[in-house]
Amino acid sequence: MGLAAELAATAITLFARFITAVRGIWQGVEPVERQRIYFANHVSHGDFILLWAVLPERLQRRTRPVAGADYWLKSPVRRFIGRDVFNAVLIDRNRETRADDPIAQMAEALDGDASLIVFPEGTRNETDTPLLPFRSGLYHLARARPAVDLVPVWIDNLNRVLPKGEFVPIPFICTVTFGEAMHVKPDEEKDAFIARAEAALLSLKSAENGA
Repeated sequence: MGLAAELAATAITLFARFITAVRGIWQGVEPVERQRIYFANHVSHGDFILLWAVLPERLQRRTRPVAGADYWLKSPVRRFIGRDVFNAVLIDRNRETRADDPIAQMAEALDGDASLIVFPEGTRNETDTPLLPFRSGLYHLARARPAVDLVPVWIDNLNRVLPKGEFVPIPFICTVTFGEAMHVKPDEEKDAFIARAEAALLSLKSAENGA
């Protein structure tokens, strides 16, 4: 990471912490130096920034968000943040135009010793339901690299900080809750795994609401 990108990463992290007073909660898992796939709910373009901001610095350096190339390559500023600051794995979400297989891209990043931040819903949830149905990518990635920990992460309140269509964030306390790591079972079918992963994520929302 170049000096400009490192300074930008520090500034973005400090701003995110300041505007949200974000608190990281580790339940059944510790922030240790172990390769992981963090899978989280998705309500804002700032989700991965908030998750990244609560990781210890030693984990930040190896953790790469997986994000849509169409959004993060749209302007020079976004390109700088996505590519240079966060070293995102940028996925072409258009099946008709993309040249690279998204699962292969993510597996390659894992093979390079990175941890990943992924959003299995595939798009921002702008509905009243707590979670959109997961797409199949998390299952195929888990199958491709079964030894890597899958850690559910519930991000709470960020949609209130930066509602859709707004450019000025509203100060609001947020939490990022990390749950117990899971793995795909040897003979587990896709639908069973997806249901288990969704339940693991929703359980963190329930736990937070009951806290």
